[in-house]
Amino acid sequence: MPYLTEPEPPRGITQEVLPGILRLTAANVGPMTYHGTNTYILDEPDGVVVIDPGPEDSGHVDAIIAATGGTIAHILLTHAHRDHFGAIKELQQRTGAPVASFHLSCDPDHGPDIDLVDGSQIGSLAAVHTPGHASDHLCFARKDGLLFSGDHVMGWCTTVVGPPPRGSMVAFFASLKRLIARDDRLYLPGHGPLLPNPRPYVQEILDRRIVREHEIEAAVRSGLSDPYEISATLYKKTHPVLKRAAERNVLSHLSKLVTEGRIREDGIGGFVSA
Repeated sequence: MPYLTEPEPPRGITQEVLPGILRLTAANVGPMTYHGTNTYILDEPDGVVVIDPGPEDSGHVDAIIAATGGTIAHILLTHAHRDHFGAIKELQQRTGAPVASFHLSCDPDHGPDIDLVDGSQIGSLAAVHTPGHASDHLCFARKDGLLFSGDHVMGWCTTVVGPPPRGSMVAFFASLKRLIARDDRLYLPGHGPLLPNPRPYVQEILDRRIVREHEIEAAVRSGLSDPYEISATLYKKTHPVLKRAAERNVLSHLSKLVTEGRIREDGIGGFVSA
């Protein structure tokens, strides 16, 4: 699958990615975050909206304040992972802006001021519940075909899906199918560059996940039972962070296969054929 790349963006300086939409990229570079978390700043009829204020980083908050003049109508959160919501406390203290996010947070340290559910409307943006990467994951869609896709779909890599309760491969498959059925024309993801013509790419993500799932099921049927052994066999990852991410993906696939009755747990931490 061809992934998208982009030059490292400037730090502390907004980029106008589309008319009325600015992007600030936080400095939390890493193998799971690419160049850093994207914070989007939108001009809305009711005031400025900030989507995903990013990690706990006062320098990044300073840049958001500078770009907005400190007047923010709403802070929207795609999901409660710390690289996306860590800055909320300081940003709220400095602006008083309310936070709108899914009504059931996947992190006990985060709770919204405004509860959102699937279909909730905030200005021009409609919440689209897309669990999988996180149980509380929301995309935000505009009628002009723009979709702020958070970590559900990104052009620079495929997302990590951990096992329940915070992640779910069952939900991830369903959320991918939901986006394929939509007609969005451009994704603005939580990390990395904008993704045009996204539907074929999302279909390819789903197709590759299905192939990987068949490989995991075949590994179990061949006699491999330990999830970490299965991961080491199927994923050739050397970076420790990527190795752990691969293990989480395998655990989530195994959980899905158990839910569907295709394999079963052996009672001692492993998996066997159903």
